[in-house]
Amino acid sequence: MEQILPTLGVSVVVFVSTNIDDILLLSAFFADPGFTPAQVVAGQFLGNAALVIASVACALLAVRVPDGWIGLLGLAPLALGLRGLWALRRGSRAREAGVADGADEADAADSAREPHGSASRFKVIAVASVTLANGGDNLGVYIPLFSSSPAHIPLHAAVFAVMTGAWCALGHRLVNHPILGTRIRRSGRAALPFVLIGLGLWILSDALVLVRAG
Repeated sequence: MEQILPTLGVSVVVFVSTNIDDILLLSAFFADPGFTPAQVVAGQFLGNAALVIASVACALLAVRVPDGWIGLLGLAPLALGLRGLWALRRGSRAREAGVADGADEADAADSAREPHGSASRFKVIAVASVTLANGGDNLGVYIPLFSSSPAHIPLHAAVFAVMTGAWCALGHRLVNHPILGTRIRRSGRAALPFVLIGLGLWILSDALVLVRAG
């Protein structure tokens, strides 16, 4: 018990310090009507699980991720942001042309042709990929943490899972807040592509070391 309590404290502090920015991303995803809460939660858990598994593997195998390569993960949110921005632009053009209803009907027809399960899985993977791409600092902290105390890895992982659920609840709560929620939901769909593009470019900036090395 004397070792468990400090370990729990360390786990909570590590998670909070490396996932503060995820609150913004979660709120943006929850505010976007294109994503259901279940898809966002599933994607967040999947992304964080991938980060923990990768960190455990690197810690146990004493593998060090070369500088710059983690930055390439920024391609995922950048691509998703550009895709979302293109969809917004296409919808804006349709409204300006006065054919919004026709566009909606076409989108509905496309959705009917596309398997619902496939579309849902894509959105879950999209959220997971953004979570994973935004986890460069997580890897930088998790790997030495797991290396220093391999016996406590299951406890750390359990705390991270509980905190992931708490983070999802907090992000969902912000979107449904009586005062803040309306503003967040109003701008969520339009803001998400720009948030993803900015995040992608910021993460990719860490990959510049590869260009300089070449």
